[in-house]
Amino acid sequence: MVRYIIKRTLMMIPTLVVISIVSFVIIQLPPGDFLTSVVANLEDQGETVDSAALAALQARYGLGRPVHVQYWRWISGIILRGDFGRSFRYNRPVADLIWSRLGLTFVISLTTLVFTWVVALPIGVYTAVKQRSVGDYIATFVGFIGLAIPNFLLALVLMYIAFRYFNQSVGGLFSPDMIDAPWSIAKVVDLLNHLWIPVVVLGTAGTAGLIRIMRANLLDELKKTYVMAARARGLSEWTLLRQYPVRVALNPFISTIGWSLPTLVSGATVTAIVLSLPTTGPLLIEALKAQDMFLAAAFIMMLSTLTVIGTLVSDVLLAVVDPRIKYAGRG
Repeated sequence: MVRYIIKRTLMMIPTLVVISIVSFVIIQLPPGDFLTSVVANLEDQGETVDSAALAALQARYGLGRPVHVQYWRWISGIILRGDFGRSFRYNRPVADLIWSRLGLTFVISLTTLVFTWVVALPIGVYTAVKQRSVGDYIATFVGFIGLAIPNFLLALVLMYIAFRYFNQSVGGLFSPDMIDAPWSIAKVVDLLNHLWIPVVVLGTAGTAGLIRIMRANLLDELKKTYVMAARARGLSEWTLLRQYPVRVALNPFISTIGWSLPTLVSGATVTAIVLSLPTTGPLLIEALKAQDMFLAAAFIMMLSTLTVIGTLVSDVLLAVVDPRIKYAGRG
């Protein structure tokens, strides 16, 4: 196992290098750059642009240089100094912009992940064990609704309910008087009062999907010979479920870690925009729209890194949970 982890970790290095190159090239594909967009907006407003000032800005940000020079300047800054560059749009270091929103993004995403697992696991087991029961049909019906309703539509409905029946301010994660207030117990309570809407919205589709996956996998396992043999030895139903089929059916839950980690950063962008959440998703959209090269590249690189790390964690945990999985080179 140790050799496998070391091997996979070393393989991550060239993978991330290739990802960084591809990401940087893709960002450069649209015609023009950030300054081109700024000049176009100024000209639409009837303002003139000083060519000398434009040339100075190009030299400052290195926009007039070849793509490979810009890439090396960016990637070497990350490796040597941890410098992700400077945002053109906000005129601030990229790292400051990301870290200012990363905390709340992690709070929402981790809470949503826990909510999804806590709800999906027991319901998925119940619907498999009680197949074709009333509870199974109800869970299936609710699950299909959760998969069918778009998150942004559910967000609008919950915002209306919160405002209409609970007299709660909608949009954002804090009440207007708490946005700029220092952190305190009152601010944490206010955050919890607003947190349930994005958690329910973001967790609904994921919960419904995992319930269906858990139900299908567990139904397959319950029909296998080793389950019948365990029953024949006199094991109680709860002990049998916990030690054998449920453990095997957990594989899809564990495998989702590969995409759960990048979700902690990106979040559900459309839902975040509808709910006015101060997360990193809307910031990434603004960076792409404005062709804010260094900010967008930093986001994409961070998401790619988390995806690679998440895949490694998923593979290792799968080997621990499911003894049937054997990797090449293991004794």
